[in-house]
Amino acid sequence: MKKIFTIATLIACLALMTSTVFAESAITRIKDIAKVQGVRSNQLMGYGLVVGLPGTGDSDDTWQMIQSTVSLLKNFGITINAAELDTDNVAAVMVTATLPPFVREGDTIDVTVSSMGDADSIQGGVLLQTPLRAANGDVYAVAQGSVSTGGFLAGQRNNRAQKNFPTAGNIPNGAIVERTLEDDLGRNGQISLSLASQDFTTAARITNAINAAYGNVAHAANPGRVDINIPGYFRANIVQFVASIEELPVVPDNIAKVVVNERTGTIVMGGNVSVDECAITQGGLSIRIQREENAYQPDPFSYGTSMVVRNVETNAREEMSSSVVLPATTNVSDVVGALNAVGATPRDCISILQAMKAAGAIHAVLEII
Repeated sequence: MKKIFTIATLIACLALMTSTVFAESAITRIKDIAKVQGVRSNQLMGYGLVVGLPGTGDSDDTWQMIQSTVSLLKNFGITINAAELDTDNVAAVMVTATLPPFVREGDTIDVTVSSMGDADSIQGGVLLQTPLRAANGDVYAVAQGSVSTGGFLAGQRNNRAQKNFPTAGNIPNGAIVERTLEDDLGRNGQISLSLASQDFTTAARITNAINAAYGNVAHAANPGRVDINIPGYFRANIVQFVASIEELPVVPDNIAKVVVNERTGTIVMGGNVSVDECAITQGGLSIRIQREENAYQPDPFSYGTSMVVRNVETNAREEMSSSVVLPATTNVSDVVGALNAVGATPRDCISILQAMKAAGAIHAVLEII
C-alpha cells in the first residue's frame, strides 16, 4: 500500500509539472491545415488494348477483347470474322490517370494500365491510343505507349515464377493533355480556404490571422470554410497573395481524442485530454487444474495387486489487486504511466480506458480502430 501511495504521489506531482506543457499546441502554417478551394485534381478513365504480348494476353473466351480487336481492324478497312480470330498477344485493359490542376494542352501525365480480362501478363506490351474521359464524359487526355509492370511471369501454367503483379503497370508521361482546365482562381475577386479538419475555433483563428495581416478581408462562412476578399493591390498577382496567406502561423485546435488500436495494443492521445479524479483497481483470478497418476504397490507376501490411481487437483488463486488513485489534474498520459507502473499490460490499459470512458471520467472522444 505504501508503494501505491508513493506512485500516486509521484503521478500527482508530475501532472502538476506537465499540465502547462500539455496545454500548449504546436504552431503551424495555414498551408498545412487548409487548402484553396478549386485547386483540385480530376480522375480520368478509358478503355484500350495492349498489343505485342508474347502469348500472355487474353484467351478466346474474353469477348470484350475480341470485339474491340475486330472494331479496331474495321477502322483500318480490314474485315475479319470474330469467330475466326485467335490471338493471345492482345489484352483488354482499363487505363486510369489523375489530371492535376492548372495543366495546359501538351502537358504529359502518368497513366496506370490494368488488365480486365484473363491475361497472364501485360509486361512488354504497347498500349494503343486510348481517350481518357472525366466524369462528365469529355475527353481531357489521350494515352499511348509501352507498359512497364515492374514484375515478371515465367514458366508454364503449373510451374511458374512470378514477381509483383504483371497484370497492372504504368506508362510514365504516357498521356498528353488535350484540354485545358478552366483557370478561375480569384476571378470574382474572392478565394476560399477549405479546412482539412472542420473546427469552429481553428476557422476563427485563421480568420483572425489573415485579418491581422491584410485588414478586414476574411470571414469564416462555416467551421470548414474561410472566405477571403482579395485586396486590390493583389488582384494582378493572386499567386503571391495565396503564397503569403499560406505562410501565416496559426495555432490549430482539435477535439480531445484518445485513439486505441486493440490489435496492436497501441494508445495515442492528444495533449488536451483531461481526466476527473477516479480510483482504478486491477486484479485477476488464476485457476489451475493438475492431473496426476500415482502407482500403489501391495505389501510384500500379500495377495494385493498393483493399481494406478488418477488424482485431480484444482487450485484457485486470486492475485492481490493493484489500486491507483488519480487526481483531477491528471491526463491520460499519466493514467497509462500509472497503470504500467502497477503491472497492467497494454490490453489491460485499453480495457481500463474504456471503463473510465463509460464512467465519464475521461473528457475526450474514445476511438477504437
